[in-house]
Amino acid sequence: MTGREDETAGQSADVERTFAAFPPARGRGFAVSWWGQAWLTALEESALDLQQLKAGRRLARGGAVGAVSVRPGRITAMVRGRDRTAHRADVLVPPLAEAQWERFLDMAVERAGHVAALLDREMPPHLVEDASVTGIDLLPGLGELEPGCACGAWDHCEHTAALCYQVARLLDEDPFVLFLMRGRGEQALLADLQVRGDTESAAGTQNFAASRARPGVDATEAYATGDILPPLPALPELPTEPGVPPSLDTEAAPGVAGVDPAALEVLAAGTAVEAHRMLAEALRTTPGTVSELTVAQDAARLAAGASDAGVIERLAEGSGRGREGLETAVRAWRLGGEAALSVLDEEWQVEGEALARARAALESAWDEDERPPLRRDGNRWTLEEAPAQLRLGRDGRWWPYREEAGRWVPAGAPARDPATALAAAQPDGHRTDGTLVPEGP
Repeated sequence: MTGREDETAGQSADVERTFAAFPPARGRGFAVSWWGQAWLTALEESALDLQQLKAGRRLARGGAVGAVSVRPGRITAMVRGRDRTAHRADVLVPPLAEAQWERFLDMAVERAGHVAALLDREMPPHLVEDASVTGIDLLPGLGELEPGCACGAWDHCEHTAALCYQVARLLDEDPFVLFLMRGRGEQALLADLQVRGDTESAAGTQNFAASRARPGVDATEAYATGDILPPLPALPELPTEPGVPPSLDTEAAPGVAGVDPAALEVLAAGTAVEAHRMLAEALRTTPGTVSELTVAQDAARLAAGASDAGVIERLAEGSGRGREGLETAVRAWRLGGEAALSVLDEEWQVEGEALARARAALESAWDEDERPPLRRDGNRWTLEEAPAQLRLGRDGRWWPYREEAGRWVPAGAPARDPATALAAAQPDGHRTDGTLVPEGP
């Protein structure tokens, strides 16, 4: 239970939780965590009226959202609009079915790190990815945030938008809020994981004992009955994570001169990860295009999983990035894979419709008196009064960057809202006022 939770929730806290209203928070983003930003992305991609989103942000920043009630499938709050009239705002989120929860629990107990991270109020990215592989989307997708407001609006109005922006702040503090919306409270979820973990441990011991006692089968007899055996079973499902290659005995001399055991281990582990990714892509109902990484991009991918200093030095030299450049590329890879590396390496001219959309997003992200002074150079908008920068990806997402030791480095995950991305580049919540500086050529 977080410090902001209303103590009147009592014993029903695992079914419905009520959070006290947040104070006004002008001049800062609503989400710092990647899961909070994913929540805002679902809102901003599903709303039809950007002006209502802008008005909702203004209301949320001004403290117009009252106590927020969260229960399975629904979030509710009283929101005071621009005319000072209070309306009850609801946002519906589809809860997971019981069969989906069963699959999620089976998957989670296989990864002890997932449970440990949740206990620390963290949402490990691999938990969402592993759940997605089994057909479970924890974070809401396009169109899954269904608004309902007493003001009578049929789409997201300023009241429901303000509620969603406020919920992003709640998710930053406690990811269990997301699980409650999807149908499981914190206590119930952890209890289910505990029971499932104990059962898995006992079953593993019994299976091992049974395998030791089971008699063998004569190979000649098995071969002779091959034509009457039942058909082979269906292919197994995709593993929840890549396999771990066996560790090499580095104390023994390699059989072939010039073979570096540490480098070979890195390549084997990287190959396992890439094979798992390609298999997951191939098993999708509508497979996408698997692009081929460049040498410099692949070096960053390999370095992200390497710990041997000699291997990292070879990757830095072979990629042409150098040690500092490779460290920056690894940071980008961990934040967004190939897309993040493209934004790091590529500077392109934003023109035509893409430029019009970018300008509209920047204009609507802040109130006029809060808009920060930015100067554009290609697809990069640099803050005039602080070492922070926004980079626009070709997919329309904004990537936060900040200057460290004279170099621009990625500062967080991408966001559809430039204000959210810029807040990630300024972790101290520094407020900037002014107007957009005229763009360069």
